[in-house]
Amino acid sequence: MRLPLRPRTPPRIPLRTPLSLCLAAAALLLPAATTPAHAADTTPACATPDARGFPLATRIHDGPDSYEAGGGYGTWYLDLTNTTARRCTGIHPVVVLVDAQRALKPSQPRLEFYDGTHPRPHPVHFDRTDEAELVGAFDDGFPGFTVDPGKTLTVKVRLALPPDAGPNEITANAAVVQRHADDGDWVGQSNDYRFDVDPADPEAAPATPAPSAATSPPAEDLSLTDELARTGLGTEHLVLAALSVLLVTTGALLLTRRRR
Repeated sequence: MRLPLRPRTPPRIPLRTPLSLCLAAAALLLPAATTPAHAADTTPACATPDARGFPLATRIHDGPDSYEAGGGYGTWYLDLTNTTARRCTGIHPVVVLVDAQRALKPSQPRLEFYDGTHPRPHPVHFDRTDEAELVGAFDDGFPGFTVDPGKTLTVKVRLALPPDAGPNEITANAAVVQRHADDGDWVGQSNDYRFDVDPADPEAAPATPAPSAATSPPAEDLSLTDELARTGLGTEHLVLAALSVLLVTTGALLLTRRRR
């Protein structure tokens, strides 16, 4: 079932819907690690009942057309534009990678993002769905981005692929989630970013990706009337996968901290 790109009411989708046995097993950690069910959720909703579209217009841009396997990082940017009069907090992009060969492994993409406050990037962990997509949440204990009304937040992202990644074509797409106590709102969806993977040069020395500079890219102001691009990955199972991975990752981190 394909969800509409611009639902009249942005859907609130439970984060307790695992899409594989792996996610289901990890979800068992959540009752002990997340906010108690009776606790009040004080996060203001970014979406409103009368909204005609996603509150965050989302755009991937300025990424390279191809990556060489083992060739180091390529950089791209994710714009989050708040089209509402409300402040959007607790925002977590979730990247979905779909490769044409269905051969990409969760351990292969090295995806990292910058939060704009620290020089070191945050790693993104990927899980593989039953449909052979890789799903990774921007959440390693990170509390989420905040986007002020009418403003655009630009998130710097970088990606590298190891030497054993074969020739391929990959499509990246970002779903955007506003996390609440035990569920979340689907508040944005990006355009498709397609790129090729070129085989590693057999004569080249193994490359070690160098750390990026500590600077954060300036935000770009986008027209609030810009239409969200049509995407080919806006299916219900991808959205549920994104939401499941987000809460599973958070629950596991909180449980680890509690045991220390």
